[in-house]
Amino acid sequence: MNKKHSTCAIVGAGIAGIAAAIRMACKGFEVDIFESNPYPGGKLSEIRLGEYRFDAGPSLFTMPHFVDELFELSGKNPRDYFDYSKLEMMAKYFYEDGLVLRSFADPEKFAAEIAQKTKTSPKRLKAFMQKSKLKYELTEEVFLKSSLHRLQNYFRKSTLRGILNMYRLDVFRSLDQVNRAWFEDPKMVQFFNRYATYNGSNPYETPGIMNVIPHLEFGFGAFFPKGGMYQITQSLFRLAKDLGVRFHFNTQVEEIMLAGKKAQALRLNPKTGTPHSLNFDLVISNMDIVNTYRKLLPGIAPPEKLLNQPKSSSALIFYWGIQGNFPELELHNIFFSQDYKKEFDTLFYKKEILDDPTVYLNISSKEAPEDAPANGENWFTMVNAPNNQGQDWDKIIASTRQNIFDKLSRILGKAIEPLIREEAVLDPRSIESRTYSTQGALYGNSSNNRYAAFLRHANFSSRIKNLYFCGGSVHPGGGIPLCLLSAKIATDLIKG
Repeated sequence: MNKKHSTCAIVGAGIAGIAAAIRMACKGFEVDIFESNPYPGGKLSEIRLGEYRFDAGPSLFTMPHFVDELFELSGKNPRDYFDYSKLEMMAKYFYEDGLVLRSFADPEKFAAEIAQKTKTSPKRLKAFMQKSKLKYELTEEVFLKSSLHRLQNYFRKSTLRGILNMYRLDVFRSLDQVNRAWFEDPKMVQFFNRYATYNGSNPYETPGIMNVIPHLEFGFGAFFPKGGMYQITQSLFRLAKDLGVRFHFNTQVEEIMLAGKKAQALRLNPKTGTPHSLNFDLVISNMDIVNTYRKLLPGIAPPEKLLNQPKSSSALIFYWGIQGNFPELELHNIFFSQDYKKEFDTLFYKKEILDDPTVYLNISSKEAPEDAPANGENWFTMVNAPNNQGQDWDKIIASTRQNIFDKLSRILGKAIEPLIREEAVLDPRSIESRTYSTQGALYGNSSNNRYAAFLRHANFSSRIKNLYFCGGSVHPGGGIPLCLLSAKIATDLIKG
């Protein structure tokens, strides 16, 4: 078959699904993408409450070159679709004893800030950052840009280099153990332990290799897309349509239909219209891998060991339209709990939220004033939450809401609740129902053991021909950069 007539179906218009659609269109395929929601982006979407606009999900933008790469691959100028700026201050950290740390992008300014306010010397901090960079360089090609499930990849020079340097990656110590060995000041240990939450992990269990994550932020920088995070989705959505990708919203995929052991069609159930099936030469699922097997492949025995791996944490998010301005706050703000160990024990073992949670506060109107009225701010207020296991979420939401008010009001010196003009809530139940993420987990399987990278599902099916997978629940993991890389790995396996 001439490749320009080869057809590809993509299940799910999350950011990885859109990226896969773009890559397949560039290979010459005719691409159709099916999404049960009326909008693209999955978790990377937006909500509007009165005069306030909020990015619904991911709020930190790192490694923008992975987005730009999709435009360049398509022969387009990325700046014709969207733009972004580098942040001078990546975040502001508030501790209960009154200490405030400013995370400057400039390494010299950040080192000076840390030296002035903690027991950490610039030399020690620089050595730590160099180690983080080394971990990235040793693991980039092995874990992030290649399939771990193709034997030939283990004979590549870059893979062998990573394997031979495994002892330098701290895979046999927890992230907390590594950070306590590096830093005398417990505040710096807490500062760098927080990076475990970037993939929904527990810093007291996840291996020290996760110290690669600070390099993604400090080495490459943190950015803000003009118009907000949802512009990443909107720009890629526009690019995909410009390449001829056909989007089918409000369309539920009921089954990936097989001919023997080969994916050949989708059975569809549009919310308006008659159920029907369409044939395709291959299928890429951007749906959560557990639900792909449980819901879309009824005749296939699931890989239970992989599917039953413990899931990552979730989130409880309050979207608050605030009347008033807080000049002491930045785009990204973190209000630490006093007992970090107790917070994660509560999260992962008791499956509850501590009464003194760490609060992440994102205010996009600091960079995009149009996101809130002149005398207001849009507060995306998030705490880490356990994944959904049938907890009494209404009770948890009510108590956590009050605990957040108490914490922010105490630290900021102003009662917060009376300032709220608009409010919406996103909890693990609604994350699960809106995005089909198993148990509302944000990042698929947890990374709380040293073998976690190998216990994610491959980007292809070893049993079903012409079936591939992308998104945060498969290799290499969750978060915008890794989801984009999952699309690249999956589509690179497909010949044009």
